[in-house]
Amino acid sequence: MPEANHPELDWRDDVIPVSRRFDDPYFSLGGGLAETRHVFLAGNRLPDRFRDGFQIAELGFGTGLNLLATLLAHHGDGHLRFTSFEAFPLPAADIARALQAFPETAPVAEDFLTQWASGARTLHFPKLTAEIIIGDARDTLPKWQGHSDAWFLDGFSPAKNPELWSPDLMQEVARHTAPRGTFATYTAAGHVRQSLTQAGFTVTRQPGFGRKRHMTSGQL
Repeated sequence: MPEANHPELDWRDDVIPVSRRFDDPYFSLGGGLAETRHVFLAGNRLPDRFRDGFQIAELGFGTGLNLLATLLAHHGDGHLRFTSFEAFPLPAADIARALQAFPETAPVAEDFLTQWASGARTLHFPKLTAEIIIGDARDTLPKWQGHSDAWFLDGFSPAKNPELWSPDLMQEVARHTAPRGTFATYTAAGHVRQSLTQAGFTVTRQPGFGRKRHMTSGQL
């Protein structure tokens, strides 16, 4: 069954999907996969922390690029868990079109796209199980029973998608973080850093990717 709330897209340079709702691209104009590795993997000190049962959680699934980067980075033996919260899931055809910009993801993208196109939202890979929870994270995250070892905070820009960066939601992120768990995000917006600090994280501003001067990471 098709899901409601499929996002309307424009395509920049016929390659990069841009949300009409939020007027924001789904990944960096200067190299989305490299940015994912810099911000979300290195920002959370991954894959060095991977172990059996390690839990990653994410706000904003988008094209699944962060999931694919995680799969490509995991060379150990342990089985990972990946949970992502997404209000406006993209159809498989749009994801496939977007991922053409990242041929390096091809070894894992085919399996992902096959499962996604079938309607599966719990995705199984040899060393990772991913659950994509569809709906507004303000409603779905409070009901989640998990606790994440590492958060990828990857909603659209706080200026354009403030709902996904609200103080209340950052409190929920902290409440669903394992002891000494971490987060990383591409944004260095002051109000986001303040909300995460108030939620209980030690927050650090770090060099950003490409043209972005700063990003943010932290530990509970």
